[in-house]
Amino acid sequence: MTAAPVNDTTPAIAPQPVKERRSQRLPWVVRRNSLPHLVMVVVGLAIVGAVVVWGGGLGQFDQGQLTRVAIYAIAIVGLNIVTGYAGLVSVGHSAFFGLGAYTTGVLVVRYGWQAEYTIPVALVLCFVVGLIVGLPAIRIRGLYLAMVTLAFGVAFPEVVNRFEDLTGGAQGLTIRLRTLRPPDWSGFTLAERGQWLYWTAVVLLLVIMLVVHNIVRSRYGLALVATRDNELAAAASGVNVAMVKTMSFGVSGAITGVGGCLFAIYLASLVAHDSFTLLNAVALLIGLVIGGQATRSGPIVGALAVVYIPYYTSDIGQGQAAAVLFGVVLIAIVFIAPEGVIGGLGRLVRRVLVVIPAVPKPFNKKD
Repeated sequence: MTAAPVNDTTPAIAPQPVKERRSQRLPWVVRRNSLPHLVMVVVGLAIVGAVVVWGGGLGQFDQGQLTRVAIYAIAIVGLNIVTGYAGLVSVGHSAFFGLGAYTTGVLVVRYGWQAEYTIPVALVLCFVVGLIVGLPAIRIRGLYLAMVTLAFGVAFPEVVNRFEDLTGGAQGLTIRLRTLRPPDWSGFTLAERGQWLYWTAVVLLLVIMLVVHNIVRSRYGLALVATRDNELAAAASGVNVAMVKTMSFGVSGAITGVGGCLFAIYLASLVAHDSFTLLNAVALLIGLVIGGQATRSGPIVGALAVVYIPYYTSDIGQGQAAAVLFGVVLIAIVFIAPEGVIGGLGRLVRRVLVVIPAVPKPFNKKD
């Protein structure tokens, strides 16, 4: 029995082409500095500008609340430098906040300075004190460093009370409103002091956020993040870890001190045991955790939470009930978004949109 011959001339069946998807796959990839990216940046800036202008037209109370948000956001931006980007836990940033506030209060009340001229002085003073406080970070870390900063925060009210002739001690330091008159070039009168402070706080917040953005993207910022992620690897790569840690405390203290200056102008009354205790330091840490550590806009979200969550929970319950509700809201936020609100939103946005670095320009070596 013979097998049937195989016909090699039978044409093979050609594979069918796969139909291309009409819709683009997500995420949508956008290159930095491209036209779509520039359009998104312009739209974002327009939204920020619209919100700022809207806040400038609110009533006195609502505008004052937004001013507090801007002040606390500045302080949290400073804390974000040392805790978010450097990875060093600081529990005593209320002392930097208070140091900036008392610098403004003493210079205005005792020496007759104009309030806005005290901000550079407080910035430099808090920077120097931050460098001193950051020296232990060269040798210790973790819980031990947190205890050092805790001691700094606890000692600040006692130091203020010790120099009673200068700071007012336990009685506090009251700044007369007439000494907080807006400068003549601003166009605001004494009755419009709230609007002047709002615009000052918002402009300073935007400037500080821009400066911090550039710092993080600089070589020092890369060294900062590298030290946080792996200190040994950063040191092996040539990073001066001691300098990076110390400078992070200096820069952080200076920025937080600026927030304290604005707080003194806003409150016009300083009492160390009321406004600059560990509760204030914990509030700054809570704001940083809620907004998101090592994020650009997280401090703003955190400041909104610090100002408005106690305000709205106090309407529901009074006293201990308000504190319990505040704690429940904080725990819920931490469980829902452990990386913070901005961190969680960023994770969701990256599923739809991814921004990649721009194409580097070719290097032309000159003869």
